[in-house]
Amino acid sequence: MEWNDGKKRCAWADPKDEAYMRYHDEEWGVPVHDDGKLFEMLLLESFQAGLSWACILHKREHFRRAFDGFDAKAIAGYDDAKCEALARDAGIIRNRLKIRAAVTNAQIFGAIQREYGTFDAYLWRWTKGKTVVERGAATSPLSDAISEDLRKRGMKFVGSTIIYSYLQAVGVLFSHEAECWRTPAPCPKAGL
Repeated sequence: MEWNDGKKRCAWADPKDEAYMRYHDEEWGVPVHDDGKLFEMLLLESFQAGLSWACILHKREHFRRAFDGFDAKAIAGYDDAKCEALARDAGIIRNRLKIRAAVTNAQIFGAIQREYGTFDAYLWRWTKGKTVVERGAATSPLSDAISEDLRKRGMKFVGSTIIYSYLQAVGVLFSHEAECWRTPAPCPKAGL
């Protein structure tokens, strides 16, 4: 693939889509420890189920506006009228099940924060605070375990594939291809 700046990137990064390229270069795989950002990415990944990430990425600012800046506490309190208003908002994915799941997931996200102090503490405990290098998969024992735990707690749209993608996005998993400019040399074996 040809890149204008000469940098090699992961095969999924689209050189014709500036927003997608920026996402690859600046966000994807960078370890996140801020609960607000962790919730934002969880919400977006849950809406991505069955769709392309590019579709979600291009609607991200609409999601931000519609979902009160991804404020989990505000979303946890959404009532039926707010959910119906969201279902009519052409700027986001208007799937009623996903909208209701966002409310439920925000409530459970808050419960996890209360249990662990932060969602960050809950999420990163699965890898003892370390980033794990893993490539070429869509699920793993780690995503299976986290998905199962979140579903037991009542979260929706958090299957193993969605959680695997989420873990990649927030840097719990480092999945940049070996040839990608984002991969340190020598390529890390475990953790960063």
